[in-house]
Amino acid sequence: MEKVIIGDLELESGEVLREIEIAYATYGTYDEEKNNAIFVCHALTGDAYAVGDEQKAGWWEGLIGPGMPIDTSEYFIICSNVLGGCYGSTGPASINPATGEPYGASFPVVTVRDMVRAQRRLVEALGVKRLYAVIGGSMGGMQVYEWAVEYPDIMQLAMPLATCSRLSAISIAYNDIGRQAITSDPDWQGGHYYPGPGPKKGLSVARMLGMVTYRTAELFEERFGRSLYAENNSGHLFETTFQIESYLRYQGEKLVERFDANSYLYLLKAMDTHDIGRGRGGIEQALSRVRAKVVCIGITNDLLYPLEHQEEMAQLMRSHGVEVDYYQIDSKYGHDGFLVEFQKMGKIIAPYFK
Repeated sequence: MEKVIIGDLELESGEVLREIEIAYATYGTYDEEKNNAIFVCHALTGDAYAVGDEQKAGWWEGLIGPGMPIDTSEYFIICSNVLGGCYGSTGPASINPATGEPYGASFPVVTVRDMVRAQRRLVEALGVKRLYAVIGGSMGGMQVYEWAVEYPDIMQLAMPLATCSRLSAISIAYNDIGRQAITSDPDWQGGHYYPGPGPKKGLSVARMLGMVTYRTAELFEERFGRSLYAENNSGHLFETTFQIESYLRYQGEKLVERFDANSYLYLLKAMDTHDIGRGRGGIEQALSRVRAKVVCIGITNDLLYPLEHQEEMAQLMRSHGVEVDYYQIDSKYGHDGFLVEFQKMGKIIAPYFK
């Protein structure tokens, strides 16, 4: 992973964030004549490692890499940690240059649009003038829509997967429950818990809730059903009785070890406030600005990003002359299908990268 300082950035809120650092990773070799640069946008708890290395596995290795549908021997891949994240880019845990202390909850609210404007600065710093494609799923797909609307002439292809152009009420509701779990933990300390560990219990519960929304009842029933965690369990009220409980607690504890609670709060808020129509005359007017070919992929059992919304986006873009290909994949993994169903997605994606 590398870092670049992109300078100061005026956010949508009007606040100016100073001396921003963006952490990124690249794969493959850039060839301007071939127009082979692809920007990959990560989801909520992702990082710049879409493709892994000797030390770390990549979260999209089933789609991107040598011989994969997006072949790194043919394309130059750029992936960065988002503004507000905790994997090297400027975020709540970063040092505020004005105070010499971590920002904590004084970090300004960032939006998906702010993230994309910072990414555009990164692309410029890398000397890339045009992108062949921008691709991402979930929160990453929100960024793809922003790229396509904010910088319509920079890319040839936009691929938003399992995502939306604005979050639904039910998704905002789930996010708020996660926020309440974190901020109700006494160890959150109003967001100023550094250098302490922070609200581990709250973040763990928030992640447990998230895992329930990312998957499907079908998958949980198939994998766990009512299987017991331990046959000799006493059934005490506060003990882990069922395997599904153990699984969710494990997932919560695992995230706590690798993610900052404040970043989780800020990124959830960025997702909630995401609306490509804001300040652009509404969503339809915003989508009329798109010039790239758009390839949308929805997942039939996605609780957070229902197909109806993605179908609506495809129809609106087509009504404004945008070339749109729309696909659906069926997955018992639900929303997480975009991180799991590599074979199904690869068959759809590969022809666009030949």
